[in-house]
Amino acid sequence: MSQLQEKIKALAKEFAPAQIAVRHHLHANPELSYQEFKTAAYVKAQLLEMGIASDEKATTGLVAIIEGKNPSSRVIALRADMDALPIQEQNDVPYKSTVPGVMHACGHDVHTTILLGAAKILLATKDSWEGTVKLFFQPGEEKNPGGASYMIRDGALQNPTPEAIVALHVHPGLETGKLSFRKGRVMASADEIYMTIKGPGGHAASPHLAPDTILIASHVIISLQQIISRNRNPVSPSVLSICSVQGGNTTNVIPSEVKLMGTFRAMDETWRYKAHELITKTAKGVAESMGAEIDVLIDVGYPTVDNDPAFTDTAWKLANEYMGAQNVVETEMRMGAEDFGYYSQVIPGCFFRLGVRNEAAGIIHNVHTPHFNIDENAIEIGMGMMAWLGATAHK
Repeated sequence: MSQLQEKIKALAKEFAPAQIAVRHHLHANPELSYQEFKTAAYVKAQLLEMGIASDEKATTGLVAIIEGKNPSSRVIALRADMDALPIQEQNDVPYKSTVPGVMHACGHDVHTTILLGAAKILLATKDSWEGTVKLFFQPGEEKNPGGASYMIRDGALQNPTPEAIVALHVHPGLETGKLSFRKGRVMASADEIYMTIKGPGGHAASPHLAPDTILIASHVIISLQQIISRNRNPVSPSVLSICSVQGGNTTNVIPSEVKLMGTFRAMDETWRYKAHELITKTAKGVAESMGAEIDVLIDVGYPTVDNDPAFTDTAWKLANEYMGAQNVVETEMRMGAEDFGYYSQVIPGCFFRLGVRNEAAGIIHNVHTPHFNIDENAIEIGMGMMAWLGATAHK
């Protein structure tokens, strides 16, 4: 073990209790996407306490810089997201969300806590590593068009331009003490689907006098599923899910409008845009054939997340050194989406997973659920690992 690695591990252990307190503050005070004003102010204050200035990006985002020896020799970016989800927390913990209907159910409070901890470590060891580390505290990962796109728009990847970027994400399917990496494509693109089926409305006892928008909606939903089953190459993963049907408010009225909302995921960009055309054509064809009008909007969202093979191989090897190879496994390909894909389209990226599962403690629930939580021992591991990669990773 190198002297730098020993220092980082010792500092991660030393700083962990304070960072757990930071996580509790963030968890108790969640803010939705693009509304992270208090969170950003808190992060800015934490950085200033360390003596690190930060620049505002994307309204509620921040960029900060830590310089080691020979600052121009190497520039690596480390990224954390800060937004929460519109979920009512059901955990009974002292740091439970104090905001009704809003919860850090995806671990972004953990990501922010870890990056702040990594900043402390990097600052304390800056005479032991070379180059520059840029810290990205990003808003709006959970909502289109994705805070990463705004960070890039506002120049986060400039002055200086990082040669590569790293981010981690909590993984409740992976035990605490483990990390996982994957080279190449690791997560899907994600687009949002909005449809409104329109008719004149009518009396339910006279279905022959008005198109039945509820029935038409059901046919549209079924027909959309056939796009996946009959048009997609079966070896290319893809998902189309309609997750909201809104229409009608009583038992005997055919509603004049039914609204559908859903998501489309793909691992192939060519198929992605072909599917957009098929979704629109199919929905319009079904609705019009049954006597209704339909408005179709496909809100193009995040691209696929592609881990640069060479850079990820370097990061993976560094993780093996830091954690022990037995504690670093391969990440499964997932149909979930992440706006980190915007960064990895521009510069080499590595998006890896941090195990936070502890079955003995009952910490088993998935992200985006009201009982999601983490084994907080993972915070020490995450902040040490991010600092280690910040100090040593290279393109």
